[in-house]
Amino acid sequence: MAKQLLVAVALWAIGGPAGLHHLYLGRDNHALLWLLTLGGFGVGWLWELWLLPGWVAQANRPLEVQTDGQPPWSPVRFLGQASVGIYFGLVALLGLSTLPGFYFLALPLAVALGVHLVSVVGDQVSDLQATLKAAFLTAPIFYGRPVAILPIALTTSVTAHHHRQFKASRGIHEKLSARLYRLGLAYLAFTTPLAYCAFYNTAATATYIASTFGTALDWLNVFPSLSGLLESALLLPYNAWKMLGFGGGSFQEWEKVFAFMQSFQNERQQMAYKVLGIHEDATPEEISKSYRELVKLWHPDHNPHRAEEAERRFIEVQAAYELLVHMRKSKTV
Repeated sequence: MAKQLLVAVALWAIGGPAGLHHLYLGRDNHALLWLLTLGGFGVGWLWELWLLPGWVAQANRPLEVQTDGQPPWSPVRFLGQASVGIYFGLVALLGLSTLPGFYFLALPLAVALGVHLVSVVGDQVSDLQATLKAAFLTAPIFYGRPVAILPIALTTSVTAHHHRQFKASRGIHEKLSARLYRLGLAYLAFTTPLAYCAFYNTAATATYIASTFGTALDWLNVFPSLSGLLESALLLPYNAWKMLGFGGGSFQEWEKVFAFMQSFQNERQQMAYKVLGIHEDATPEEISKSYRELVKLWHPDHNPHRAEEAERRFIEVQAAYELLVHMRKSKTV
C-alpha cells in the first residue's frame, strides 16, 4: 500500500517524538532512535518535518540495491553518533554502574550500541563488530572514570563512520506485529535498568546525579555564561514541577539534586566575591574597579618572575568577574 504524505505528517505531529511516522514509513531503526531519545532530544523531530516528502517518496519506490562507492561523510550523522553514544553511556552509568566489570563490559557496550543505532538510520549501515572492538579497546585506558564515556563515544563514532556503507536494500516486508515486538524488546532493555535505579534506589541515584552535575558545572566554571546557561537548563524541569504543584514520594529525593545545584551556584558566587576582594553588597562600579585593579596586578606580562601563578590568578579574576556580571544581569531580567 502506498504511503501518504498527509498520514506521515499527522503521525509526525501526534507521535513524532516516539517515532510513529518513521514506523509508518518502514524506518524502524529511526523509530527506535526517536523512541529512546524523544525525537532526537526534540531538535531532530522538529527539523525533520521538511524531510518527510522525500522519505514518503523513497518509501513508495521499489526496493533498490546501491553498492557504488561509500556514502558521503556527514557531520550531522557523526555528531548524532557521538551524542547518542554519550547519552547511552550516561544511562548505563546511572542504571548499571554497580555491576562487576561495568567499565570493562557494560559501559563500552552501551556507548557502542548508541553509536551503531545512529549508524544504521536511513540508507546506511556500519560494521557493528568494528564499532564494538573500538569501544572495548578504548575502555580500559579510562577504567573507573565516568569521563571514559567521551573518548569511547569519539573513537566508536570515528570507527563507525569509517566503515559506513549503503544498505543492501531499503527494507524487508514484515508483519507490523513482529516489528513492534522487536522495538518493544529494545525499549525495555534500554529503560528497565534506569527505571529500577530511579524508583528503587532513588537516594543513590539522586546523589550520583548531583555529584555528576556538580563536576560538570565545576569544569565550566571558567566560562560563567555557559555554566549559567547549563544550570538554568538543568533546573528548568524542577522549577516547572514545583509550579505545577507536584511533590511527595521520590520527588523529595530528586529535590536534593536541584537543591545541591542551587547551593553550588551560591558557593561559586561567594568564591567570586572572595577572589575580587569585595563584599556581597558591592555595587557594579565597585566590582568593575576591583576587576580592573586585579587584572592589571596579575597580568602575566607584568609578572615574568612568577608566570604560572600570575596566569592562574589572572584567569580566576576574569572568571569571577564574568560570573558576577552574569548573575547581576540575570536578576535584572
